[in-house]
Amino acid sequence: MNNYVTDAINLKSYNLNEADKIILMYSKENGLIKGVAKGIKKPKSKLGARMDLLVANTLQLLKGRSMDTVIQAQTINNFKKTREDIDKIMLSSYISELVVNLGEGSESASKEIYELLYKALNRVSEAETKKDALIAAIKFQMKILLIMGFCVELDSCLCCREQVLDEEMYFSSQMGGIVCKECNETLGVKLKMHNKIRDFLQAMLQFDFDYESDYDKKATEKVCQVCFNLLNDYIKIHTNKTSKTTKVLQEMAV
Repeated sequence: MNNYVTDAINLKSYNLNEADKIILMYSKENGLIKGVAKGIKKPKSKLGARMDLLVANTLQLLKGRSMDTVIQAQTINNFKKTREDIDKIMLSSYISELVVNLGEGSESASKEIYELLYKALNRVSEAETKKDALIAAIKFQMKILLIMGFCVELDSCLCCREQVLDEEMYFSSQMGGIVCKECNETLGVKLKMHNKIRDFLQAMLQFDFDYESDYDKKATEKVCQVCFNLLNDYIKIHTNKTSKTTKVLQEMAV
């Protein structure tokens, strides 16, 4: 009666003792869960590589008082191509960190978040270029923010509430979106945003994750890097969470 089955993606691990590890996972039914992988450090462990980070499994777990125990694991996807590319490793690590930082208390949206996480990790893994991998990360940033209630305002000025079309606009990470030229004469926001950048970000949010729009095709790696960094700054400010992989990603982009 205490056994249950769920699909889950391994996000983080901790050493428990000489043989065992605690695995933090995001599950399809229950959000963030912790499971003890017993004997995982032993050469002949039945769980083996299935409990490596960034692996999606169908798990059987034994419910415990304070922590569950992983009994069986059947790999769904180990995102193999990710492990062959440092850019993909770092972007996938960033995505998983976002889920760790934002995922607590998200059980009501766990299926939606799990599927978004799976799609993002798979798209990064299968990406043929760094630009494609960045687009997957940006889509994930935009969509997870919407799910968690931190969505960026890209339609209307945050001050006057008037819709901003193709005219000059500015972006404030602190305020959480765009400011029109007139209002910014008083505010003095320094980051100018081109309307095409705004339209690109809106497309990343509005279109289905798997849909390749004209914005995906026309964007350059430089534009994607700018958008990724912009959203990361916004996330850092509005969630009070800092990603450990961000600094490395920024250094790699130089």
